[in-house]
Amino acid sequence: MSSQEKEVFRDSIGTINEEGNRAWVFPKKPDGKFYDYRKWVSYFLLAFLFLSPFIKINGNQFLLFNVLDRRFNIFGFPFWPQDFHLFVISMIIGVVFVTLFTVVFGRIFCGWICPQTIFLEMVFRRIEYWIEGDRGAQIRLDKQPWNGEKIRKKLFKWFIFLIISFLIANIFLAYLIGSDELIQYVKDGPAKHISTLVALSIFTAVFYFIFAWFREQVCIIACPYGRLQGVLLDNKSIVVAYDYKRGEGEKGRKKIRKGEDRAALGYGDCIDCFQCVNVCPTGIDIRNGTQLECVNCTACIDECNTVMEKVNLPKGLIRYASEENIESKKTFRFTARMKGYTAVLIILIGVLTGMLFLRNEVEATVLRLPGQLYEHKGEHIISNVYTYKIVNKTTKEIDDVVLKLESHKGKVELVAGNTFTVPEQGIAEGTLFIEIDKAFLDKDKTKLIIGVYSKGELIETTTTNFLGPRSYR
Repeated sequence: MSSQEKEVFRDSIGTINEEGNRAWVFPKKPDGKFYDYRKWVSYFLLAFLFLSPFIKINGNQFLLFNVLDRRFNIFGFPFWPQDFHLFVISMIIGVVFVTLFTVVFGRIFCGWICPQTIFLEMVFRRIEYWIEGDRGAQIRLDKQPWNGEKIRKKLFKWFIFLIISFLIANIFLAYLIGSDELIQYVKDGPAKHISTLVALSIFTAVFYFIFAWFREQVCIIACPYGRLQGVLLDNKSIVVAYDYKRGEGEKGRKKIRKGEDRAALGYGDCIDCFQCVNVCPTGIDIRNGTQLECVNCTACIDECNTVMEKVNLPKGLIRYASEENIESKKTFRFTARMKGYTAVLIILIGVLTGMLFLRNEVEATVLRLPGQLYEHKGEHIISNVYTYKIVNKTTKEIDDVVLKLESHKGKVELVAGNTFTVPEQGIAEGTLFIEIDKAFLDKDKTKLIIGVYSKGELIETTTTNFLGPRSYR
């Protein structure tokens, strides 16, 4: 076979046939050590996903991403728009971590942690195996006419897929609006929340479309991470790899015959059984090398090890290894690029940790009212008008709040009352006047420090500018 013929697989993807139509993938049900590990990881992550919106820490939902109300909880810590810089740093840390992970271990995130893979392989496809059977049974069912058996199995499968998609949509809604709000919506009934029901139906349809039809195409076509790995991987990255040195030998691979000495004949250990292809959820042949479609799910490793055991050949023909390791047997080394990513990651985590410790649970902002100049009150007093905003990030009300000048002698007067209350996880806003004797002003713009007190205890400070006559500089 010419080198051009060998490389033809790179001109198309495994889920599209020569006519350009969808080639449906019927993967064989995986079985083996790595698949068992993946099941435990998947079950843990699924439990985490489904339980997180209903776990409360100090009254805060464990994870909440309420974009509409601009409220976010990360591991029980509330974040407000004022904490946006922390959110940005967290996202940067996530990107650097994924980058480092990809450089070292390839696309292992996709096969072990990605929600798309976990739902598809550990939920929807397992239901499919239960209803329709393994690969061979599914192919036969797909080819047979629409008789009673096929209609019954397909409708039952699609109905269960729809129920699970609706459940997933509800869980995602709990992350967006809060679990308490979701439970209240359920108690009220759908008639009182038509707009929410419409949105929920749309998300259900999207999830159903992805997991019932689009499936592995998400990883192959839609997901940008697959393209990212193409620029991050090198011959030192550890990926799911086929040991072509051992598998091909001098004369290539061929079917096994009982009692033959393959090494003496010059053939490799690969017996060309195609089980690694049949079990692949994206329909590729791992023996062609690292490919965009490979999600490092390890199904081919388990299947190949099973076959090697049956034919009394060493396991590990397909394994976690780098191209450098297969080519020259070099062991893994932490390269300069990996060290660089690690250093950046450690620095960013340190910065984020420091900011989290320095983060205040109460934030105050006092700003001069736009378009307003200072005002004379009597012969000696200069007055400025301000708006204030106090943000309470805690789950408790802050009572008896007063504002006092810390840097100058003067008076702070609230427009409405002498004290106010900031609600839990809420905001208190209003207008105030600051009056200062002109004798304490040495320039036309003076920086003031204002203290926020609750029941006589200082809980926050903020700064603002005070305007006075230019002649008093």
